[in-house]
Amino acid sequence: MSKNFSDDRNQQQGLQMNRRKFLKAGAAAAVTMGLMGTVGAMPAVAAEAAVGSSVTVNGARSKLKPTGQYGPASVKFATFNNEWLGTTKLVGEVKNINEAETGFSRAGRGLYGKESQIGRGYFIRKDPAGAAEHDTLMILATEPAVQGKVSPVKLNVPDPEQMSQNIKDFAYYLRADEVGIGKMPDFAWYSHKVTDQHALAVNDVEKAVTPVTDRLPYVIIVMVDQNLETMLASTGYDQISGAQSFLGYHATGVIAVVLANYIRNLGYNARAHHARNYKAVMTPCIISAGLGELSRTGDCSVHPRLGFRHKVAAVTTDLPLLPDQPIDFGLQDFCRVCKKCADNCPSGAITQDTEPVEYNGYLRWNSNMETCTKFRTTNKEGSSCGRCMKVCPWNTKEESWFHSAGTWIGSHGQISSKLLKGMDDMFGYGTEQIDKYKWWLEWPELLATPEKMPGLVKY
Repeated sequence: MSKNFSDDRNQQQGLQMNRRKFLKAGAAAAVTMGLMGTVGAMPAVAAEAAVGSSVTVNGARSKLKPTGQYGPASVKFATFNNEWLGTTKLVGEVKNINEAETGFSRAGRGLYGKESQIGRGYFIRKDPAGAAEHDTLMILATEPAVQGKVSPVKLNVPDPEQMSQNIKDFAYYLRADEVGIGKMPDFAWYSHKVTDQHALAVNDVEKAVTPVTDRLPYVIIVMVDQNLETMLASTGYDQISGAQSFLGYHATGVIAVVLANYIRNLGYNARAHHARNYKAVMTPCIISAGLGELSRTGDCSVHPRLGFRHKVAAVTTDLPLLPDQPIDFGLQDFCRVCKKCADNCPSGAITQDTEPVEYNGYLRWNSNMETCTKFRTTNKEGSSCGRCMKVCPWNTKEESWFHSAGTWIGSHGQISSKLLKGMDDMFGYGTEQIDKYKWWLEWPELLATPEKMPGLVKY
């Protein structure tokens, strides 16, 4: 049963008013000046980072976005080797996952109960907006769309760095908010892909899946923002939450399909991976491409500027490219002390443990995949869930010196992380700003259920 995280409306308005008064009155500037005094004793490079100057560009430069898009966080570059994937410690063999064993697939197999199995088939589509985005993305889910024919004429690529710049710029041209290129981690590929949903529904896994064999060396990640204002107005698990996810999935899916087709036109193999047709797990790809770190929520990543408020798609390819490096913006220390996502998770699926533990050959905080999936597929209050995205302090807030300084401070160890989390709580972030930002209409009578729309149950 979900917790009720809807604060009293007057309390919400008071928090919002206090925030605005604080910022408008200039107290934010005063606090920031105090923080800058602390920063003043630090090296000049750190002081520049505190006021939002760009870090060194990762990998190949982009002409359209020539500086790092990390926001004010202090970002260092990490490594990818046999012991580390960025800031994720590898402690043993990381086995490839069968897609039939992922949360939504297990729900579809009936392993989480009948209600979750039915809900898995329609939970995104029960809201008119989510259904529109989902159904449009399905048009791009066919194999010819994600992995078409390669041109017989292969372009010679003498300079992988120049080509990487071109690929990033083309993705930005296609309206990506962030782009990264990584070496494809071998363990990021699914061992088997689900290709028969009907067989999956009767738990005939052997018939439902096909081995993944066509593995390529590079991965291009395209990332889009799920929209700040919508997130500020939502509860995180209301009617707009599913649509907000598929806004990102649809946008990145279109970009990835076009980008993969573009690369095939250059004479190289390229496959798009998006929410309706994956052959790989996205989080290790995101980390390898320098666009995030593993977070307290388990196998979800956080970006230093967008927080959880993003969705991605990928293109795997053998086009010669210059990979970016994984990044370290202090998230592991931050997640150790914050726990705001765990405190606010309506299903209680996110762990309160201080330290990550071993899971499948690497260290992570163990969220409960079954509990999370069951809540999202059976949520009676809305469509899916995104409460962790809603409350995470790494989500961008109003543009101000105050928030820039707070974000930079929060990327410098556990003591600083406590300060950022305390500031986030003090000014009521993670609560709803309905009057200011809510733009969508809700029609409870159209919120689909299997009883109302029996033909809706499809995935």
